[in-house]
Amino acid sequence: MRIVVAHSPDSDDAFMHYGLASGRVPNEGLTFEHLLADIQTLNEAAFKGTYEVSAVSFHAYAHLADTYLLLPHGSSMGDNYGPIVVARQDRPATLDGVTVAVPGLLTTAFLALRLYKPDVTYVVMPFDQIQDEVREGRVDAGLLIHEGQLTYGDEGLQKIVDLGEWWNARTGGLPLPLGGNVIRKDLGPEMVGKVSRILHDSIAYALEHRDEALDYALQFGRGLDRSKADRFVGMYVNELTLDYGERGRRAVQLLLDEAFEKGLLPKRIVAEYAAG
Repeated sequence: MRIVVAHSPDSDDAFMHYGLASGRVPNEGLTFEHLLADIQTLNEAAFKGTYEVSAVSFHAYAHLADTYLLLPHGSSMGDNYGPIVVARQDRPATLDGVTVAVPGLLTTAFLALRLYKPDVTYVVMPFDQIQDEVREGRVDAGLLIHEGQLTYGDEGLQKIVDLGEWWNARTGGLPLPLGGNVIRKDLGPEMVGKVSRILHDSIAYALEHRDEALDYALQFGRGLDRSKADRFVGMYVNELTLDYGERGRRAVQLLLDEAFEKGLLPKRIVAEYAAG
């Protein structure tokens, strides 16, 4: 059977899928195809149930829970760090009266921004253009995801707010859930469990063979040197990625509950996880 695993072309996603993509982890007779696309594109494809397994934002998952289960591994969480709103040094250091470039309306970064400042003014653009647009002064501020969280200072930009720090402080130390891997329910319990075990083993292999997995991930680092790539991977592929644990699951549910209570989701969602 052919299973498409869709994920973003980023160093952290590449790292966690290295074991499977390299053949180091047995595929148990399945054929896995890796499809790479940015998170907004993956979110939109998931609404059509396009791929058997996909990375999605938790914001998107709230609209997909009838079709997909969360895998119990593969999450990206900001543990006292996360998406960062930045501006030029000559711009205001608050969001009052500021238009923020955001990387997609279904991203969890945007959901967190609206929890932080419900009346925020925003404009949508591709995530990899935001930093340049802020630096060139064509937009007041930008919401940075992926590697931009580590490189904005090199470009003379200032931090207005780190949404992961903000979430950590207001929740008593919980991580900010950003993205997770989901699997289509219609595969059935046996296949879901089998695929889940293989993907878990891929993450475990990468964590246990960090240097070789990082070598592979570097080609997806968008200009990060090895030190920064290693730091970025460590931020988003760690023990919470291998298993949400009670702390991670509590953070996911709190995010979904608060988003519903603030009118940012159409219905209350209880996160549902696959076995394996």
